[in-house]
Amino acid sequence: MVVRIMGEGQVRLADSHLTELNKLDDELLAETESGDEAAFRRTLGALLDKVRELGAPLPDDALEPSDLILPSPDATLEEVRALLRDDGLIPG
Repeated sequence: MVVRIMGEGQVRLADSHLTELNKLDDELLAETESGDEAAFRRTLGALLDKVRELGAPLPDDALEPSDLILPSPDATLEEVRALLRDDGLIPG
């Protein structure tokens, strides 16, 4: 799957990593619902770091459709709330 981090670019990520990422996504969803800004910031950073760690960056000139779009590291709690679905940022 191809994941885009807004403002950074894309990485190719194996579907097998979705379970691990969904744990962080569930935490992020709970923190956005509770409005816990400090916890939200920590978990968003951890989620994006994990995507960068597990994924392989695509070249800047690659034009592949993104299967998943994640917010930038400096996204606000309100911006992320607008991106959330019932099951978070990551389906599953």
